[in-house]
Amino acid sequence: MKFGIFYERSVPRPWDREAERTVYDRSLEQVALADELGFDQVWAVEHHFLEEYSHCSAPEIFLTACAMRTKRIRVGHGIIVCVPEFNHPIKIAERTATLDIISGGRLEVGTGRSATWTELGGFRANPDETKKTWDEFVHCLPKMWTQERFAYEGRSWSMPSRAIIPKPYQKPHPPMWVAVTSPGTEIDAAERGLGSLGLTFGGMAEQERKVREYRRRIRNCEPVGEFVNEQVSTVNFLFCHDDAEQGVRVGRRLLGTFNFMAAQLLTAREAYPSKSYQTLGLLQALRQESAGPADVPGAPEGIAIGNPERIVRVLKRWESAGVDRVNFLLNALETVPQEQVLDSLRLFAREVMPHFTDAQARIAAAGGGR
Repeated sequence: MKFGIFYERSVPRPWDREAERTVYDRSLEQVALADELGFDQVWAVEHHFLEEYSHCSAPEIFLTACAMRTKRIRVGHGIIVCVPEFNHPIKIAERTATLDIISGGRLEVGTGRSATWTELGGFRANPDETKKTWDEFVHCLPKMWTQERFAYEGRSWSMPSRAIIPKPYQKPHPPMWVAVTSPGTEIDAAERGLGSLGLTFGGMAEQERKVREYRRRIRNCEPVGEFVNEQVSTVNFLFCHDDAEQGVRVGRRLLGTFNFMAAQLLTAREAYPSKSYQTLGLLQALRQESAGPADVPGAPEGIAIGNPERIVRVLKRWESAGVDRVNFLLNALETVPQEQVLDSLRLFAREVMPHFTDAQARIAAAGGGR
C-alpha cells in the first residue's frame, strides 16, 4: 500500500488579501515535506464556486508548483471535470501533457463529471448529459495523447484532423482514474480499465464488496487507453499524534468540519432531479455523519486518526480489503494549526509507513524528512 495527500483547498472567511495565499503557501510546505518523507502522490481537485469548501478552480497551476518543489511525488490532476461547458477535451489533452513533461513523467489523470448544482448550473451544463460527455472524453483523451493526428465527430464535440501537441512524457500515456463517489461508478471505472479513485465513506463491509466487484469486472474490461490501470485508491483523513486521545480529538474536529462544509453543498439531484444523478452519493453519507463542526467523541471506523498504533490497524484493514493507495486530507478550513499538520505527517512517516510494503526504503531514501 502507498500513501498520498489530497487537497480540496478550503479557505475560511474572511477572504482578505492574504487568506488565499496563506492556504496555498501552507499546502506547498506540506507537499514538499510529504515528498521528503516518501509519500507517493499529491492530488488536487477541480471545483468552482464552492465558497469556503473548495477554492481549487485551477488545480493544474497548483500542481505545477508542487512539481517544481518536489523530486519524487507523483502529481494527481483530479478530478478534471469532463463536461464541455467546463473544459474542452483538446485543452485537457494539451495541459495534462504539458504538466506531465514539466513534472518529468509524474502525472496521474483523474476524471469525473461534477455532482453539485452550484457548479453544473453555474456553467449552464445539462445534468442529463454529463455522464455521456465523461464517457466521450475518457475514450478520446488517450488517442489525443498517443496518435500523431486526431479527428473526431461525436455527441458533444468534434474536431478535424490535427496534431495535438505536446505529447505526454510518460509512454504510452499517464495513468487514468475516475472519481468514485456515487454507487455504481466503480463499475464504470472497471469496464473502461480505469483506476478507481474513491472516498472513504460507508462501512468497511460495503467497501470490501465494491473492491471485489471492481476487481472482478476489470478482468474483462475494454480499456479506453493503451493499458489497464487496475488500482484502487481511497481518500481518507489523517491526524497522527503520540497521544491517542489527542489524536482522535483533533482528528474528529477535522472530520466534523469537513463534513459540515460538505453537507451545505447543493447537489444536482436536489436542484435538478435526473436519471443521471439518482442518489446523493458521497454527500448523503457526509450528511449522515455531520451534525455540526463541533467535536464528537470516538474515532469512526476506517478513519486514520489517533495514535500510530490505531492508524496502523485502520490501514491494515484497508490493505486487506484490496486498497492499493490511500490519499489523506490533512486539513479543513485551517482547523488544524500548520505545525500540527507537519508533525502529524512526520510521525505518520516514522511510525506508520514502515508497517507497509516498501515504506521503510522510501523513508530511508528520503532521510526521514528531517
